Amino acid sequence: MGFFDKLKKGLEKTKTNFSEKINDVFATFVKVDEELFDELEETLIMADVGVETTDEILTALRDAVKRNNIKDPQDVKQHLVKILSDILSKADQEMHLTTKPSIVLIVGVNGVGKTTSIGKLAHYYKEQGKNVLLAAGDTFRAAAGEQLQIWADRAGVEIIKHGEGADPGAVIFDAIAAAKKRGTDIILCDTAGRLHNKKNLMEELKKIIKIADRELPDASKEVLLVLDATTGQNALQQAKLFDASAGLTGLILTKLDGTAKGGVIIGLSYEQNLPVKFIGVGEQIDDLQPFVPEDFSKILFNF
Repeated sequence: MGFFDKLKKGLEKTKTNFSEKINDVFATFVKVDEELFDELEETLIMADVGVETTDEILTALRDAVKRNNIKDPQDVKQHLVKILSDILSKADQEMHLTTKPSIVLIVGVNGVGKTTSIGKLAHYYKEQGKNVLLAAGDTFRAAAGEQLQIWADRAGVEIIKHGEGADPGAVIFDAIAAAKKRGTDIILCDTAGRLHNKKNLMEELKKIIKIADRELPDASKEVLLVLDATTGQNALQQAKLFDASAGLTGLILTKLDGTAKGGVIIGLSYEQNLPVKFIGVGEQIDDLQPFVPEDFSKILFNF
């Protein structure tokens, strides 16, 4: 099964919760009035699009209705699809890894699939012919290094790790030094699964970023936050907090195949102006792939 088909299958719950319910709204109404907009508002919020994003979508939709003198609810639906597609496509989904080495810092709370995502990213770039090095910067959680070692072995890439409780900054420093010697293309750095209220861990994250900036001042850098799609609106809150501490460049959204809350991608794209760079729709090593807004829109909005 190709990734588009996996994505289509993975989005079934979201599609049921999102486009089918929107379809029901437009099938119910025969005229364009405030009651239609009220129903739409409730449907979008229930689909985890978010209150702020929903308000903006409805403002844009009302403007389009007024500007074009739209009377048919089906025409309103077409404008809605365009507004949603535009939101998804406005941010830059590309990974900008042009230097050798480039560095990617992976951040996020425990349990979102951070270590797994790093292993899958390693596989993805190895398949593209890149020389990849993993840095086991999560020295806080017991067995985190061992888990990353398993993924390094599966992906067939090298890893730099220290013992549990070691200084994460030292791990990143050593990984960068090794990457420079070995001619590595991409360093993928794990970090401790921070809860946003643990100030010392957030400070440690800033220290790691400082080391990366100092040792690789001219290198391409990406700071990606891993989010669990099943958490819905909580993902938005995590994105805001991590962006403030780490200066995020993008998001990895995991477990899309296990949720009806995929609408959160729209809220993340609008409110945070952060691109979703990769999405995960399964357990296999190749089930994490770049996010293609056109494919997502095609599946979700194929009313």
